[in-house]
Amino acid sequence: MHKLKAKFKATHPMRLKLTLAYDGRPFAGWQSQRGGATVQDAVESAVAVIGGPPPDGRILRVHASGRTDTGVHALGQVAHFDPPATTRLGEAEWHRALNAVLPATIRVMRCEAVAPDFHARFDATGKIYRYRLWHAEVLPPLEYGLAWHLHGCLSESRLRESARLFEGCHDFSAFCANRGEENETSINKVRTIRKITLQPQGELISLTFEGDGFLYKMVRMIVGAMVRVARGHETPERLADLLARPTQKKPGWQAPPDGLSLLQVLYPA
Repeated sequence: MHKLKAKFKATHPMRLKLTLAYDGRPFAGWQSQRGGATVQDAVESAVAVIGGPPPDGRILRVHASGRTDTGVHALGQVAHFDPPATTRLGEAEWHRALNAVLPATIRVMRCEAVAPDFHARFDATGKIYRYRLWHAEVLPPLEYGLAWHLHGCLSESRLRESARLFEGCHDFSAFCANRGEENETSINKVRTIRKITLQPQGELISLTFEGDGFLYKMVRMIVGAMVRVARGHETPERLADLLARPTQKKPGWQAPPDGLSLLQVLYPA
């Protein structure tokens, strides 16, 4: 990890840390890709408009704590970048200017100068995600795209029971997906979920996940599994077996992206 971080050492005396919030619905996730339409593309374009291109002509990259997928939201995504050396704006000016240029679906909530060796991804010690379930006959229009609308039976006690199974250190191979550049053995699938909190508020049930890191689609697949148990379509014993014997075929239970938001990225004090 330290070797990877060294590759991104700052070449400019100022490094800015951004705390970003965005509505994931208009975007194809965070990660820049061919065809654009990602959050990273929008933020990097805004930086280029304000600061101008670097003298060497390269794209000025904005590095995030991690990727969020298509349709997934954020209230506390963290990213960093090194402003062009020719730019004399301070952090307050960058904050105002970025929000003036960015689309209304992306906002910089905080902009602060940090140490030149800070890295949004490699310095992170954990993340907190929230998934929202709406359990009622009708989904209010203002909740559309922000919660998973569920009908029929949903046992809160069985949701809590299945949540306890996922807490702790496990191999989550059965509860994640592979990205295009990955295979089953290319990355370590062991992660620690420190706690899962369930908060019912009328028709809304919020599930909060805090862990040292999360794999691709991990939270959505865990939520999908928890809902299957809560509806009586699966047993807690089946989930426990998938955690204990991760070499089994993945069941592929996946909640939609609508209800998922990255709340906070955790860093050393």
